[in-house]
This record gives sequence, C-alpha cells and structure tokens, in this order.
Amino acid sequence: MRKKLTIAVAGTGYVGLSLAVLLSQNNKVFAVDIVKSKVDLINCRKSPLQDKEIENYLSEKELDLTATLDAENAYRRADFVIVSTPTNYDSDKNFFDTSSVEEVIEKVRKVNEEAVIVIKSTVPVGYTQSLKEKYGFENLLFSPEFLRESKALYDNLYPSRIIVGCEKGDEKSEENAEAFAGLLKDGAIKKDVPVLFMNTTEAEAVKLFSNTYLAMRVAYFNELDTYCEIKGLSSKDIINGVGLDPRIGGFYNNPSFGYGGYCLPKDTKQLKANYVGVPNDLIKAIVESNHTRKKFIAKEIMKTAGCTDGGDNSDVRIGVYRLTMKSDSDNFRASAIQSVMKMLSANGLNLIVYEPTLNTDTFNGYEVEHDLNAFKSKCNVIIANRYDAVLNDVKDKVYTRDLFKRD
Repeated sequence: MRKKLTIAVAGTGYVGLSLAVLLSQNNKVFAVDIVKSKVDLINCRKSPLQDKEIENYLSEKELDLTATLDAENAYRRADFVIVSTPTNYDSDKNFFDTSSVEEVIEKVRKVNEEAVIVIKSTVPVGYTQSLKEKYGFENLLFSPEFLRESKALYDNLYPSRIIVGCEKGDEKSEENAEAFAGLLKDGAIKKDVPVLFMNTTEAEAVKLFSNTYLAMRVAYFNELDTYCEIKGLSSKDIINGVGLDPRIGGFYNNPSFGYGGYCLPKDTKQLKANYVGVPNDLIKAIVESNHTRKKFIAKEIMKTAGCTDGGDNSDVRIGVYRLTMKSDSDNFRASAIQSVMKMLSANGLNLIVYEPTLNTDTFNGYEVEHDLNAFKSKCNVIIANRYDAVLNDVKDKVYTRDLFKRD
C-alpha cells in the first residue's frame, strides 16, 4: 500500500464526491464545496446525490473523509488537489465556462505551490496546456472521467481505464501522473485496470471524442427509430437484429427523446467548436441530429394528442412524467424532455410536470403536480422519456420511445 496522502477535492457533484469517497479509503480527503447543506450531509455520512454505491460507502465504510467550506485550509494541507467543478457550455462563446477551474487553481497557488493539481472537470482541447503557459505552473495534470450518472462511484471502483495527461518527457510530471494513477488503482476493486499516460491535450481529446461517439450511437438509433415510426416498421425488431452483430453490440441502442444530461450535449458542442478550421461532416451532424429528433418527438406527441400546428390546443394537457434522463438519476440538467416541452408549449399545449425531486409548485413556468394519481387523471397524454411501471394503469395514455425499458 502506498503512503497515505492528503487530498483535497474541489466540488462534490457526481465526479468530485465519487472520487472523494474512493480515495478516502486509503488517504485523508477533504471534500470542498460552497454549499453548506451538502457539506453537512456528507459529514453526517449521507449522500447529497442519488447514487446507491456512494450512499452505501458513506454509511458503511471507514472513510477518512471530511467535507468542508474552508477551501484555503484544505488546499494548504493537500498533496493533490482534484478540480471537479462544473464547466457548463457557453453557447454564446462556443466554449466551456472554465472560470470555476481557474478560481480553484489560483486559490491553490496562493497557499500551496507544491500541491499537484489534477483537473477532472471536462475542458476544451488544449486548455490545460494553455493554463501552464498562463500561470507558469508545471504541477498540473488532466485526467478525464468516464462516469455514468447515479453510478459514478461504481464506475470508479470498476473503471474501464485510467488516463492521466501530463507533460510527456518531463520526469517530475510523469512521476506525478504515475502517483495519481496509483491512487485511483488503489481505491478500485477491479484489478488489472488499463492505464494510459499521454500529453494533457490528447487526454482532453479522449474525453470529448468518447462522449461524442456515445452521443452518435444515441443519435443513430434515434434516427433508426424515427425511420421506423414514419414507415410503420418495428424499431425493436430491427434494433435487435442490428445489435446482434458483435461489431455493433447491444448497448446505447434504446431509443429516447434525444441525448441529454450532464455531459453529452455540452461535450458534443465543445468538440464541434474545436473543429473550427478542420473539415468535418459527422461531428456537426451529431449535434444537429439531436435537435431534429426532438422536433420529431414533439410532432409525434401532438399527433398522439390530436393536436395540429397553429390550431387551438389550449384544452390539451400533456403530462410530463419525470424530467430526468435516466431512471435512477436525480439530474435533469439539459434533459431532452425539456427541449420537447418548450416545443409543445410554443404550440399552445398546457403541460403538467410530475417530478418527485421538485419541492416547488412550478418549474420554468409549468405546473408541478406532486400527487401521482392526480397527475394521471389531469392529463390527456403522458410523455415519458423512460417508462416506469407506476404508469401501467394509464398505459394507454403514455407516449414513450423506451422500447427496451432500460437506460
């Protein structure tokens, strides 16, 4: 076992909290956040996120983990500082908003120039190298994460691969990268995890190209489903037949209203932006295909509800069952169903939302119904990106493209 180190993790979203839990099995970890309620929950060994593995580890395992609002003290004591703050895509600038990443780096440099900073937040290609040049700071690594919502800790315990970007040819940078990869391996349950070391820019590209490929698969099978709907064919039969080819496989093939969530929408747009000046057709088509799919879904819902473009649809009430993209997630940021809702609303339809994680009576101007039975009775049609057995009694009202009942 390696020497026990002190690690600070900036940000306690899915990436940060799962890493804090993973690494605190063998090291002293400070989980830094600016939200007191999250800090208090973690220190009470309760998860602020919907992730069963995180919940189990917090309540059952002996973890040397302290959540704190005191970033300066945590950074001052740290051997490694992991940056896992949000980097939302700014559509006006065609660029990730990386301001939170730089805020952390600047704070760390003021109190602890010896700390090795590892960026886990998703960033544009070439970003880490630009920071090295901007700050003249060499103790900077980039390590992409490959985590699923609601299964983040599981994916850290059983990683598909560990990738650490460093300054290849620089002995100290390579040593830091090997040390960080060793920390991740020590916390994992899976043995013989593939480990790759590369320059930071290549590591950043791996993240964006990986997620864009996954988005492409989602878009591909959604367009297959659109074709089948229009032509009156069985999407399920065709997808099963296609997926049995071992070169294609039976994953990421369940039709949906479109791809969404934390990563795929912003990562595909960022990669598209990085392609400026580079010939491409496929990358931009992936982004455009997702929008086309959502427009098709909105029209199909209107058809199901007996509505027409430009008609008086004010007496039609569409129920939205869950805003989340995945069945076990509590995240609905950038969910495809929200784009569909805007399209329906623009056509004069009334929407009612059932989302158990909301504690308000409205969401973005839409009515929220907290009682499931009342929700079912109020709606002419219920739309569900992912089907749930609680809708079985009103199945004839439900519009979904969830053919395989899985994410």
